[in-house]
Amino acid sequence: MMHSLQVPCTKENLKEIRYFVENALNRYEISTDDIYFIKLAIDEICANLIIHAHHCNHEDFIEVKIKNEGNTFIFEIHDQSNDNFNLLEYKVPDIQQIIANKKNGNMGLILVRKIMDEIELERCEGHNICRLYKSIPQANS
Repeated sequence: MMHSLQVPCTKENLKEIRYFVENALNRYEISTDDIYFIKLAIDEICANLIIHAHHCNHEDFIEVKIKNEGNTFIFEIHDQSNDNFNLLEYKVPDIQQIIANKKNGNMGLILVRKIMDEIELERCEGHNICRLYKSIPQANS
């Protein structure tokens, strides 16, 4: 089954994205903790796109798609930015260094990489696709 949501790139729509993800995942036998962490990861990717790649431009859109293939969930976030940031090449900073410098930036991307099993980035026909994979053994539709 595929679930899909398209919203303008405004911070206000992050709440709608979180609700969409939670609602879609509640249709499966997934723990509340797993749903929370997946929502956190999707929210972080969407927030970065909305704020940094699209500069909160309500005329731009992102689309979130959720697919279930057996016990694996595939989350796709589509957008049309020309942002050069590559999450796959992102070097995770040392946590102790972040704490010592009293900076809270970059923590979200660290969490995304810890929460998700696999991350893919693709540029296809003028738009970007960030694909996140999460296996959940007890997931059933």
